[in-house]
Amino acid sequence: MRLWSELTLPKLIIWKKMQANFLNTNQIMRQVIYALVLGVGAQIYFFGLSVLIQILLGCITAVAAEAIFLRLRGQTIKPSISDGSAVLTAILLAISIPSIAPWWVIVLGVLFAIIFGKQIFGGLGNNPFNPAMLGYAFLLISYPLQMTQWPSEFISITHASETIFGLSSIDGLTGATKLDYVKTQLMMGASIKEIGSISVSQLWINIGFLVGGIYLLFRRVILWQIPISLLSGVVAMSSILFLMDSNHYASSIFHLLSGATMLAAFFIATDPVSASTTPLGRIIYGFLIGILIVIIRVYGGYPDAVAFAVLLLNITVPLIDFYTQPKVLGK
Repeated sequence: MRLWSELTLPKLIIWKKMQANFLNTNQIMRQVIYALVLGVGAQIYFFGLSVLIQILLGCITAVAAEAIFLRLRGQTIKPSISDGSAVLTAILLAISIPSIAPWWVIVLGVLFAIIFGKQIFGGLGNNPFNPAMLGYAFLLISYPLQMTQWPSEFISITHASETIFGLSSIDGLTGATKLDYVKTQLMMGASIKEIGSISVSQLWINIGFLVGGIYLLFRRVILWQIPISLLSGVVAMSSILFLMDSNHYASSIFHLLSGATMLAAFFIATDPVSASTTPLGRIIYGFLIGILIVIIRVYGGYPDAVAFAVLLLNITVPLIDFYTQPKVLGK
């Protein structure tokens, strides 16, 4: 407890300085949302407008939950609602789950993210875990069937709406992600060459998030250490495995452009509240997340490991920051 209390105040001071010197909270959240447009647009292009339905459901739930718990805590509602943090959490979670998941999946996930990932710790600036990833992990563990039914092709808005709200089923048009497919085939004895390359949809979605991430770096909304070190960790770990056995371990390019790697590097791991705040700490934090992503993908029970990797490193942030604090001038 002492270690956490020693580091909470510096994290809040850094967060306030970022607002004072560059952008306020609302502007930061809006810039991040703008940067998501290309990646979300690619998801819509490949899978349909059901992505927007999930985002809308998530945003409504997030704002309502935030308002209710702020009232219960006796806090002013409007400033916290208007800062955009709840909406951003909802968007990140909505684009991380299958676009045709039942409506109650995104509602429960966002409620868990806002209540247990944010408000229960005192609101924005006090949460030790990334709220969106906490909500995602809750959904994946609690409802694995609904969380693994991804659309395999473009689905019309009418058909998608009926599926989301329980009026019809499109089981014939759903399937596993490329990561899940690769993992399953490798367990059955297939080689990487037999499985095939990166899916076109995942390739363009990741490129969209990469371009958005570069925009955030250019605008100085995020710092370079976490994205670069995370991607370096992914490359390092996947390269080691690939060199050990190129027939049964995917290449670095596959890991970089499949799943949620780019989303994690630029939009999730860079959360200024739950991430490390010292320059060296950010490098260590990002690099270890990258290594864990590959390890969990290859050896774990879940095909994409971003949420678990980020949450595990969130726990270590106080320790990382404590041992990487810059020396005070003169000491």
